[in-house]
Amino acid sequence: MRWLATQVRDPEVSELVVPESNGMSSETLLFECTWGDPDGSSAGARVTQACAARLIPDPEAVPVFPVYDLERQFRVLRLVGERTRVPVPRTLWLELDPEAIGSPFFVMERVDGVVPPDIMPYPFGSWLSEAPRADQDRLQDASVRVLAELHGADVSEQDIAFLELDRPGDTALRRHLAEQRSYYEWVVADGARSPLIERTFAWLEDHWPASEGAPVISWGDARIGNMMFRDFEPVAVLDWEMAAVGPREIDIGWMVYLHRFLDDIAIQAGLPGMPHFMRLDDVAEAYRRHAGHTPVDLDFFTMYAALRHAIVMSRVARRQVLFGEIAMPDDPDDMIMHRPTLEQMLEGTYWDKL
Repeated sequence: MRWLATQVRDPEVSELVVPESNGMSSETLLFECTWGDPDGSSAGARVTQACAARLIPDPEAVPVFPVYDLERQFRVLRLVGERTRVPVPRTLWLELDPEAIGSPFFVMERVDGVVPPDIMPYPFGSWLSEAPRADQDRLQDASVRVLAELHGADVSEQDIAFLELDRPGDTALRRHLAEQRSYYEWVVADGARSPLIERTFAWLEDHWPASEGAPVISWGDARIGNMMFRDFEPVAVLDWEMAAVGPREIDIGWMVYLHRFLDDIAIQAGLPGMPHFMRLDDVAEAYRRHAGHTPVDLDFFTMYAALRHAIVMSRVARRQVLFGEIAMPDDPDDMIMHRPTLEQMLEGTYWDKL
């Protein structure tokens, strides 16, 4: 409260609520804040705002990523909100000094809506999977439109320089891949290297795109599970921890593959899943229609998405080992939840069976 009093007049804060969907990549607190009229022009007037605060995860919780740059997230949210029609929450305050509440944090407005759940995954049975096909199609099209609007942001190289990755490489994609290599080396610092992930790195080098196109703001975690919807239209685009600069197709490949990942789990469980949803050709055509740009090299970028996700899954499995939830497997590749999928992708048989 003392810190908030340095930002607004006479603040009051409701009880803090930790949402059930709090993920592993950051901590979120929900609350309502009320404060006095900012300019004091209306005697007794009060402003009430529903808020969400994002904090870096507790280091003792074995975070999924090595670095959590809240200032970067805050800046990209503000930039996207100012330069595009992408529905991002309005940013309110950023505090990098942990002295205030014990952790750096930023505060943004809280938006009401529904999210396609990860647990249980939405293809298992959810408001989305049980919706009429026309509504599913509308949500898919609107989600792809968000990517087109993001990538079409009216920004200069200077505007997005803070999103450039500080890694070796003469192009944005080269630097992006170098960042993933660095992340992988951090994950396998325990010595349990993954032959499958390393084979996938080699495949990407052997199939490098001939032309990468102009770099854009890349959301990085572009999936519908990071979006809030009302009436099947997006009202908030969330979770910008993985934002960077890169080709458009990074986000397109991630959006398609992350749906396939969840849908594969549903189908393996004997459920019908949603095989008609987020199909590669359909997403590419919707993107072309909204952005005026035809996506290219999507075999490469869906493989890249599967690689990035494999590294994340390997880290998540290591957390489970440390917390005693699972035993360390003899084969490090077994820590990749979608191992069979990645193997089939390398064999060139995965997309043929869909």
